[in-house]
Amino acid sequence: MADQANTIEVPTDAELLQAQADLWRHSLYYLTSTGLRCAIKLGIPTAIHRLGGAASVPGLMTKLSLPASKQPFLRRLMRVLVTNGVFAAEHNDGEVERYCLTPLSRILVDGVVAQRAPQPDVLRARRDVAALPRGGAGAGRVFRKDVAPPLPSPFEDVHGASLFDESTALLDPELDAVVNEGLAAHDNLGIGTILRECRDLFRGLRSLTDCCGGDGTTARAIAKAYPHVKCTVLDLPKVIDKAPNDGVVNYVAGDLFHTVPPAQAVMLKRFCYTLSSREMISLVLHHWSDDDCVKILTQCRKAIPSREEGGKVIIIEILVGPSLGPVMFEAQLMMDMLMLVNTRGRQRDERDWRDLFLKAGFNDYKIVKMLGARGVFEVYP
Repeated sequence: MADQANTIEVPTDAELLQAQADLWRHSLYYLTSTGLRCAIKLGIPTAIHRLGGAASVPGLMTKLSLPASKQPFLRRLMRVLVTNGVFAAEHNDGEVERYCLTPLSRILVDGVVAQRAPQPDVLRARRDVAALPRGGAGAGRVFRKDVAPPLPSPFEDVHGASLFDESTALLDPELDAVVNEGLAAHDNLGIGTILRECRDLFRGLRSLTDCCGGDGTTARAIAKAYPHVKCTVLDLPKVIDKAPNDGVVNYVAGDLFHTVPPAQAVMLKRFCYTLSSREMISLVLHHWSDDDCVKILTQCRKAIPSREEGGKVIIIEILVGPSLGPVMFEAQLMMDMLMLVNTRGRQRDERDWRDLFLKAGFNDYKIVKMLGARGVFEVYP
């Protein structure tokens, strides 16, 4: 009999996807306190109070004297702080119209003491702010800094290089290793889950290009499940040089921004980039700005035939929205805060994705399935 101590019950796909979202939330909660400190340093609670207790994002931008280029940053910061109860939101036709103070943010207004709270308690709350992570203060300075587009991430602004730039790896090998390990852990949505949960995704295909598919693990799994599908992997030359030449899939060295090998379908599950010669990490479209995403998607569209001939682009990305409940929504927003701090990209809702697809020249799309926090898209030319 097997030792029970060495066995573990295998979770279902749904349990694994929920567990991943829970792990995101718990590992990224420090961004909530960082965001709170940033809001305090910017003076957002005080600004809302002085605007009559409710304020729109444009109203806050004016009151806080923030450069117009930082309005998307402020909107994303407020969204996550609403989710965590720091502020409240008034909606109109499903859109946030104004932000309001909550009991929490009222005690953070400068020069005001809550009427029903003993003054020592309010002052103690103000002192507790000093215990918040110092990173929020730096983020506050970034909010006030006007920069010509393309806007650098706060990480770039502080360090002078992208988190994914090779110079970062050379200057700080320890940070390089942490980023490699962390991003690899976040990209653990296995192809097995996709094949089980989205059985029709690859059915009927004759050929598929896995854009930036690394060593071909995903493409080989698809080729095994659907032997009639000719699979090609596109990645950077230094990645392809290390790929196994086993004849199961074809490997093409290239740059996703310039050209994509033609196929009936193109898949964007992850975008791989090498930080150093030691390791490879996975990136997805949420790491890229809207302009860069349009460039990538345009190359994908050029690589596929018409919809009538079965042409499509398969995209598996976080799809932000409250429909899956508050826990999953919070996980998505925590990931968006991670993107805000470290990259030029962001997590996108359905409207954001639709706008990118249209700008890249696509005519239609459908959401095949939600896999935890992610949506599986089919996008058609």
